[in-house]
Amino acid sequence: MSATDVTDALADRVPPAADERPARGLNGNSVLHMVIPAVIYLGVRQFSLVLLGFLAESKGVRVSDLLRSWDGNWFLAIAEKGYSGVPTTLVDAYGRHTDETALAFFPGYPEAVGLLSAIGFSPLASALTVSVASGVVCAYALATMGELVRGGSRRVGLILVALFAGSPMAVSLSMAYSEALFCALAAWSLVFVLRRQWVAAGLLCAGAGLVRTTGAALVLAVGLAVLVAVVARKDGWRAWVGGALAPLGLLGYLGFVAVRTGDLFGWFALQERGWNSHFDGGVATVTFAVERLADGRSVLEVGTVALIGVALALVGVAIAARLEWPLLVYGIAVLVMDLGANGMMGSKARLMVPAFTLLVPVAIGLAKRRASTAVLTVAGLVTAGSWFGAYALTAWGYAI
Repeated sequence: MSATDVTDALADRVPPAADERPARGLNGNSVLHMVIPAVIYLGVRQFSLVLLGFLAESKGVRVSDLLRSWDGNWFLAIAEKGYSGVPTTLVDAYGRHTDETALAFFPGYPEAVGLLSAIGFSPLASALTVSVASGVVCAYALATMGELVRGGSRRVGLILVALFAGSPMAVSLSMAYSEALFCALAAWSLVFVLRRQWVAAGLLCAGAGLVRTTGAALVLAVGLAVLVAVVARKDGWRAWVGGALAPLGLLGYLGFVAVRTGDLFGWFALQERGWNSHFDGGVATVTFAVERLADGRSVLEVGTVALIGVALALVGVAIAARLEWPLLVYGIAVLVMDLGANGMMGSKARLMVPAFTLLVPVAIGLAKRRASTAVLTVAGLVTAGSWFGAYALTAWGYAI
């Protein structure tokens, strides 16, 4: 088989572009059909927040304080005062604050928060509004993704929304954190990849690269998909433009930090100096897993190790299910960036939230079951995931 044959085969696995699909007429239930993804997402997130409120009350802490804690305080300060105005009371993991420390946080989310704050909303209200709205936008992308994948359907998409909204540490989607905004941009970028709408995919990928360093996983997935299209000589100039746009956000911010710090790898140096975070190929994660399984001192730490095992198992399931390769590449890359890095081990579960594509085969499998079985299974998973997130925020100081 020639190289052209291989690229043609890979390209043919991508669903046809949107303008090649037959139009669907509206019916009397169109409004209900349109709002269901949002209702499911917001319902699951509200259930999670109710659990959080219950546990917070038992601990004597306010939910609003929890929703802005840890990195949230950095994002709020950057949104309100800019990188140069972050108060010195905000420090890194070693209790230090320099003029460069805040540059470790990507600008996309605080910029969005700042736009709302500029029209009169408080910083916290703006941050939570951006997170909630982004989560809803992501829900519609996941519902669409569930219909586009092989074996997909409307039911698959809705189940995928529920699984994502109720995943362990999905509580971060309702916090003053950048997860929700990143996931919204990443999910829609991948949807556009599946539709072969390369310019839109590249633009959203560039936007995601301004929100989190996890944008590198998305750049890889979009870039490889574009490369296949280009080699197969499909979609013309659009693929070239999409590919050129995809890395601009990530490279742009890393370049900005390089100029500010005078170090080509300045952002990575900030991460290592401030939070002992660097890529070690997974050595620290394996060590953490072995030690925690040996002593089991913390429910959350053992739970985190279990979630790492589940995530790795989902990779195997996704490969066996022949998940569309751009989705598979993205999901694996997110896990590699998370599990392959040293740093705060308690954050591993939260950093796996953007690996939502690995939930697609689970959603497909549940969609094939009886409705009652699917509903009960999803409800159980949502309850367990919501409790994990609520307990982590209220009982464990290292989960975010």
